[in-house]
Amino acid sequence: MAPSAMNRWTKSLSDAQPVPYWLEDPGKPHPEPALTGAETCDLLVVGGGYSGLWTALIAKERDPARDVVLLEGREAGWAASGRNGGFCAASLTHGLPNGLTRWPDEIHKLQELGARNLDEIEKAVARHSLDCDFERTGEIDVATETYQAWELRDWYQEMEREGLAEGVEFLDAEAVREQVDSPTFQAGLWDRRGVAMLNPAKLAWGLKRACLALGVRIYEHTPALTLKPYGAGMAVRTPYGSVRARKVALGTNIFPNLIKRVRAYTVPVYDYALMTEPLSEEQLKSIGWKNRQGLGDSANQFHYFRLSADNRILWGGYDAIHHYGGRVRREYDDRPETYAKLAGHFFSCFPQLEGVRFTHAWGGAIDTCSRFSAFFGTAHHGNVAYAAGYTGLGVGATRFGAEVMLDLLAGETTERTSLEMVRKKPLPFPPEPFAWTGIALTKWSLARADAHGGRRNLWLRTMDRMGLGFDS
Repeated sequence: MAPSAMNRWTKSLSDAQPVPYWLEDPGKPHPEPALTGAETCDLLVVGGGYSGLWTALIAKERDPARDVVLLEGREAGWAASGRNGGFCAASLTHGLPNGLTRWPDEIHKLQELGARNLDEIEKAVARHSLDCDFERTGEIDVATETYQAWELRDWYQEMEREGLAEGVEFLDAEAVREQVDSPTFQAGLWDRRGVAMLNPAKLAWGLKRACLALGVRIYEHTPALTLKPYGAGMAVRTPYGSVRARKVALGTNIFPNLIKRVRAYTVPVYDYALMTEPLSEEQLKSIGWKNRQGLGDSANQFHYFRLSADNRILWGGYDAIHHYGGRVRREYDDRPETYAKLAGHFFSCFPQLEGVRFTHAWGGAIDTCSRFSAFFGTAHHGNVAYAAGYTGLGVGATRFGAEVMLDLLAGETTERTSLEMVRKKPLPFPPEPFAWTGIALTKWSLARADAHGGRRNLWLRTMDRMGLGFDS
């Protein structure tokens, strides 16, 4: 990339505010008061993101008489749930290829459960009047290199052989550019029903309102500090009070789990995104994005992009930054060097949008585990359940995870809890410096593969054999 081009494109960032576009909304609800004093309940939910909100909501829908309390350390939806790309996918396995590789005997059941889960999200949006710009437009996985186009065609043929291609269409270069016009697009796979677009912060806020309407007591700015057995149940200490509960569901994801042995299974990886100003009718026509699908490219270091309700383009991905020690810090949410890189990639994809400016640029931590899809478990003789490790595809899968946690807390054997995916855990990450070194080497190898026709080096092939293959 020529320096003059980079300088021209970085000017598009000069007005960008380093805050998540979704969270800068005048309709943002006021926080609930912090907990002061002692509370008791049947079910305590820790975490006010999607995991916790879905768990509290479904718990009340299953049993309206159940007394439910939810604790949130900051404000509902402020972390990953309010700053992601807004892709709500049916996949429970971080994409079909990952699921087919890891659970080939269960993949048809996992696909069925995932499709049912997305249907239930759509029903909940209608039932609770969740004003979150829900659009079930699907997603196109696009190839931007010749080898990627061949890989997409081969993958589509494998999907057909496995009976997993329903609702999916292969698009050649002409067909994909009829959907969205970029000179870089060479082929695509359009999953027509398996992904919805939505406003992620509005979904979180809508779930919060629905929980309150059903009688869930929500305390914000109330971090859970300790978790200990208390009689036949559990007790959680907070800065100004405590909660005694018969059962506890932990939906803290990337933040330190109250069960210490679970912490080794996740590491934080920082992801970044840009949001453009609203496109004019002429600009939107120039790229032909009339069906409003979500898009993602097929590289190891991939981009994801979609239209907002007011016709802005969200453009994110590519860099996946893991900081030494696995710390989650506010200063990591802002990374100008990644914003500049993303801006250059954006205008390479859509040169017809030269001159468009970005209004927002932000980042946030993703809870990554070594199998790149959620894992589950219980502790304290079944009185505590947890789910974590969604690896960036949690907008939809967290609802499924909520149902798993509630099944586990009830001690029930269901079609969900019977899954190998639910019964078994991923490999934990090694301690530092080995975790940082391994992740850095993997990132370097992935970038090298993208630059060399997708050819995976010895390190990546070894990771694949160990079940640790990864893309960003």
